[in-house]
Amino acid sequence: MFDFDLFVIGAGSGGVRAGRIASGLGARVAIAEEYRVGGTCVIRGCVPKKLFVYASHFAQDFEDAAGFGWQIGERGFSWQALIASKDKEIERLNALYVTTLKNAGVTTFNERATIKDKNTVVLADGKEITAEKILIATGGTPFKPDITGIEHAITSNEAFHLDEFPKRVLVSGAGYIAVEFAAIFNGLGANVELAYRRDMVLRGFDDDLRSKLEHEMKSQGIKVHLHTQIDKIEKCEDGLNVTFHHGDVSQFDAVFYATGRTPNTAGLGLENAGVKLAANGSIPVNEYSRTNVPNIFAVGDVTDRIALTPVAIKEGHAFALTEYGNNPTSAEHDNVASAVFSQPPIATVGPTETEAKEKYGEIDVYVSDFKPMKYTLGGRDERAFIKMIVDPKTDKVIAAHMIGPDAPEIIQGVAIAVKNGLTKAQFDSTVAIHPSSAEEFVLMSTKRD
Repeated sequence: MFDFDLFVIGAGSGGVRAGRIASGLGARVAIAEEYRVGGTCVIRGCVPKKLFVYASHFAQDFEDAAGFGWQIGERGFSWQALIASKDKEIERLNALYVTTLKNAGVTTFNERATIKDKNTVVLADGKEITAEKILIATGGTPFKPDITGIEHAITSNEAFHLDEFPKRVLVSGAGYIAVEFAAIFNGLGANVELAYRRDMVLRGFDDDLRSKLEHEMKSQGIKVHLHTQIDKIEKCEDGLNVTFHHGDVSQFDAVFYATGRTPNTAGLGLENAGVKLAANGSIPVNEYSRTNVPNIFAVGDVTDRIALTPVAIKEGHAFALTEYGNNPTSAEHDNVASAVFSQPPIATVGPTETEAKEKYGEIDVYVSDFKPMKYTLGGRDERAFIKMIVDPKTDKVIAAHMIGPDAPEIIQGVAIAVKNGLTKAQFDSTVAIHPSSAEEFVLMSTKRD
């Protein structure tokens, strides 16, 4: 009856995984992508951002090298060279994704697809294609508020393609994208200011980590303005004049907005198939990623569950196993580890201290605050902080939080232990790797009052 068993709209991480696995299980699969295969993470998100984080950290590394006996000569930075290297790597990854789909037997349409009805999609060239099932995996897009001059602002989408490096940058927002790019621009040599309408950066993360990151950002020269909003942006001869809500006016070369992301559902034609949307435009789904229309599914950021690439991949894989592998599988969304590639980086798994108190009542909290060994000779006045939260009734470690060098690499291993319910006693019985920052997780013995 149908041209394909499955038609996937959106070739990001979740869509590609779903299409590849479904095809491997015998389904006839097609996928449509209007931009480039790989999605936000590969093309304009996690991957290029992490490359920029590496680039921006060399300034600190050069400074610290002197304490280890290195003599560093004249230094210089080329924004254009960084962009070129980044573009080359993204091209390589894009080609790998394209090849992966081809080798899996997935038919790829390099154009936009919209929904005509519950079994029909329409390509940009007008061609109609039928499918027994449709999977929406279109991700999210940066949110920009409706203020005067917002057209002059940039988001993470544009930041990876600027022709010239901005020397004066204002970052609006204080989520993970905001603090990451504030550190990137600062590390590459820009004068950076960050404006946020609330009282502390990184809302939703543990308060100790939030406070310590804000302190380190200020120590590195980033000016943080809390309880501050932008009223207006005006283009002028020397840059952009920004008027804040309290009336002050400052000038910048770039205004970078990182005030959240919205599900990318506008104009998809979901209403033609009767798919219900939430108030924020996201697609509600059940534990098997099924929408209110039985043959239409959605995975990834477009569902507004947990907006992380590995989660989208898990959801896409689970969908394929459920629908084509005769193996009903739901992607778990509890104890998902995450990282913020700020400087210093943050990594976490499990609830914050506040959330843990609300859920468990009585909790035991262990902390360790120390100077990483790397900085003892480098002379950098930067500290690391580790927190472990334990349920005293079961002795299970229910959360782990860290800010400091290599935090994401360390928490990945700790997350396995937390996910599988290991106890504080089992952590304590583990022999430490010395000297390392990670050893603090098996050495903490004093509970914080």
